Amino acid sequence: MRVLIAEDEKKIADFIKRGLKEEGYAADTVHNGNEALVLAEENPYDLLLLDVMLPGLDGVTVCSRLRASGFTAPILMLTAKDRVEDKVKGLDAGANDYLTKPFAFEELLARIRALLRTKPAEAAALLTAGDIELDLPAHKARLAGKALDLSAKEFSLLEYLVRNKGKTVTRTMIAEHVWDINFDTGTNVIDVYINYLRRKLEKSPAKKIIHTVRGKGYLLKS
Repeated sequence: MRVLIAEDEKKIADFIKRGLKEEGYAADTVHNGNEALVLAEENPYDLLLLDVMLPGLDGVTVCSRLRASGFTAPILMLTAKDRVEDKVKGLDAGANDYLTKPFAFEELLARIRALLRTKPAEAAALLTAGDIELDLPAHKARLAGKALDLSAKEFSLLEYLVRNKGKTVTRTMIAEHVWDINFDTGTNVIDVYINYLRRKLEKSPAKKIIHTVRGKGYLLKS
């Protein structure tokens, strides 16, 4: 899952980004409302963490403009304002949830998981494809009932492939959903991680799960 963090306090933004990356999310950060609006409109984010008190366009304005432009991903607003009228203003602008600072990172994660579960593609906590099982809340993977030892990035990549099982996904699609905006598309990192997964999933050459579609990308067959 790819998250955009729009937070003007750089230390807070960096803290959230580090924590999300450790949980397997791809995360980008911006520090003003104008940049948040542009990036959210140009990239396929799965969720937006939006501070209310942003320089340039404030968070409520960004939220309202994004909804007007057809942005459908969940928006979680972050703010030091805890008055009921402030929360109502943000929710009326199109936010899905509201978290008051300071907050515990565990609560932020729980709210993110809850918001992502509201999306149709996120409804199931357990994803399956053939013998592959992914327990999303626990970030655990199993193959034919046996635990798979996956890094956070391997888990995220496998999750994206499982969600799109039976469909060809391009390297660009993978980069947009599994890596962040700083990803260097000129590297072979995606191919390297695909090979990591193949070694862990395909115990024999005859049992091919991740197929290369020449000139296009990759296809997971269950």
